[in-house]
Amino acid sequence: MSASWAVRVLRAAVFAVMCVTLSAAAHRLAVGTTPPAWADGWGFLAVLALACPLGGRERSLTGISGAMLTVQTALHFAFDTARPRMPGMAGMHGAHHTVTVYGAVAHLLAALLASWWLRRGEAAFWSLLRRARALAPGLAAWWRGRIGPAVPCPGTAPAAVPPCPAPVQGLLLRHAVSRRGPPVPA
Repeated sequence: MSASWAVRVLRAAVFAVMCVTLSAAAHRLAVGTTPPAWADGWGFLAVLALACPLGGRERSLTGISGAMLTVQTALHFAFDTARPRMPGMAGMHGAHHTVTVYGAVAHLLAALLASWWLRRGEAAFWSLLRRARALAPGLAAWWRGRIGPAVPCPGTAPAAVPPCPAPVQGLLLRHAVSRRGPPVPA
């Protein structure tokens, strides 16, 4: 099943928000300053533009994790270049931006946790889309059955009501419960 552009944009926006938020938070912890708001905005738009074409089908945890780590690394470097530089502090930039093993592991774990969370949301979202697609014909058939056939005008032959297709009938009857209990006392 392929997603419409509205669904792609929605999924890409959620992915972009997660990536930009996590990358900005990691940048804040690593450097000590948050990226400027315009850098967050441009980062969001860049990730959104890259993720929209890729959002047409369900992604695995490996695919989401790989994309998350790649995008976060790119955003981290972009946020670093967008950070305002103070005069005379050029030599101190390297001292402020040292990557420790603990920081890298913490960032990796945060990215994997966010990827797992996104994958769970992805699975639930696609499950809802599949169910809605399977249920919509059943709802239409149910609605036609509840309204009943059209009342014929006087002097005309009654119109034949076409039967429901077999898959729709199976969908409607799948949840029907039939119980046989003890006989009712006379």
